[in-house]
Order: sequence, then structure tokens, then C-alpha cells
Amino acid sequence: MAEQILHSKIYEKQGTIPLLIFHGLFGMLDNWATLGRKFAENNEIHLIDLRNHGRSFHSDEMSYASMSEDIVNYMNHYHLPKAVLLGHSLGGKAVMECAVKYPKLIEKLIVVDISPRAYPPHHQAIIKALESVDFSLVKERKDVQNALSQYINEQSIVQFLMKNLYRKEDNSFSFRFNLKTLTEKYNQLINKPISFGKYEGKTLFISGEKSNYILKEDEFYIKQQFPDEQLITLPHAGHWVQADNPEKFYEVVYSFLKS
Repeated sequence: MAEQILHSKIYEKQGTIPLLIFHGLFGMLDNWATLGRKFAENNEIHLIDLRNHGRSFHSDEMSYASMSEDIVNYMNHYHLPKAVLLGHSLGGKAVMECAVKYPKLIEKLIVVDISPRAYPPHHQAIIKALESVDFSLVKERKDVQNALSQYINEQSIVQFLMKNLYRKEDNSFSFRFNLKTLTEKYNQLINKPISFGKYEGKTLFISGEKSNYILKEDEFYIKQQFPDEQLITLPHAGHWVQADNPEKFYEVVYSFLKS
């Protein structure tokens, strides 16, 4: 069976090492559209949907190992001998896994607001909200928004999830992500650290000052697996660092890419 290749949007720029950008859980490549265009002024950019997300293929398999293999297959498919990988949250776990397993493919690594360790499950309200949507009763987008708002107080999160809503050919609505696999595999995904291994290349960790995803004690784990790392905390930013402080985020990543 032919390898399934992740869906992407590519901004080509000759003579530069490509930057591959991966979103987080329940996200999609469109989340990175604005920053992607900005980075594309100086670099070749690949905005990529993770498996079971966006327009990428759906699969019963969802693990850091499988996502790491997807990245390698993607690079092989597009004949990319080396790339810089950037991942946010779940995408950050995927790119770390890939870097410790296939260090020779990775020019540099950028990890946004996540550490290599295991996390306690913490998306229960979001999963409950998504599972509460009965698409057989949905007539318009507003119906989905109202259903999600019953469980989620933050409208920014509701809007983030609503980006995944689309109209199918039969005119009914659905989410683009594979909710079945993501909920079934959620606990074992979140509860696991990345594989043990070492990536010696230059690595940038970016955290948000209002986020608790990278704690003081995580710096020990980070250093063990990514010895050539620096951690930069951005002000006025929570877990969605790139959305909360896009100017500073761009500046920090751009200077790291140039260094």
C-alpha cells in the first residue's frame, strides 16, 4: 500500500531550508496562515495538517511514533533532505519525537509551549462539547456554536474549534478532524512522554508567560534530550503563544532561523 502523505500548503522559495509547521490538537494548517505567509517572505514554508486533522488522512492509529513517521514520509515525498521543524503543542510532541529518532533529517527544531514529558488529561470539557454535537439536528453553523458553548466558556476556544466545521457534499455539516480516533486515543497520547533519545541540534523552546505547559522542573527533561536548547518565554501570551503575541513570536523565530 502506498504511503499516505500529509496534506499541506506550500510556499516555495528556492535556496532556503524548508520550515515545516505543525498545529496542535484539534487544529489545522489554517491556524498558521498569517504567520506562514510572513515567514514565506524569507523561507520555503510548508503548513501541514497532522494525521486525523484538517484535510489529512484519517487513521485508527494516533501516536507520536506514527506522527513522526508521517513527517519522514512527507519529507521523502517532497525530496527534502533536511528541514527545520516547528510544532505547537501536540505538533510540538510530534516534531520532538521525529528529531530524537531521525536527527540527521532535522536542521533545527522549534517547539512551542510543550515539553517532552507526559501530561495529565485536560481536554475533557472540549471532548465532551465536541461529542455533544448531533449533526443530524444541525441546520446551520450557529447550531454547532451553541452546542459547543454549553460546555466551553471561552469563546476563543469555541471559534478555534468552529474552524474545523465544513459542509459535506450532501449539504450536512461535519468536523474535519477524526473525532472518533482522537477521543479513543486521547488518554494514551497525552499520558505519554516522547521516546527517550537525544537531538543534539539547535533547539528553541517558546513558552507563553500565562501558560503552565512548560514548568520550571520541565527544563531538566528538556535539557536531557535537547542539550543545545534555549527557552524563551513570551509576554502577554498563554498556550496559543503564536496567536496571543504574533509580532514577538515572529521576531524570535525569525532570528533563530537566521542564527
